[in-house]
Amino acid sequence: MPMAYVLITAETGGIKSVLRSLKKIDAVKETYRVYGVYDIIATIKTEKMDKLKKIVTEDLRSLDKVRSTLTMIVVEETKRSP
Repeated sequence: MPMAYVLITAETGGIKSVLRSLKKIDAVKETYRVYGVYDIIATIKTEKMDKLKKIVTEDLRSLDKVRSTLTMIVVEETKRSP
């Protein structure tokens, strides 16, 4: 299942608006408000890579108050042993 982390910079005063918009996108599984260069980290999971590409390039980047994004596509997942 394709997965990506998207780091989002919002316009000043726009973080809450962006978080509300992200909640409306089914493929966005988690959001985190963070301090630093970026304001929000969103975890995206889809069934196909084409769908992931569309969500990032068309849906997320076009949200009102989003200034910039940085996308990190997961290439391998490793889990800790119990």
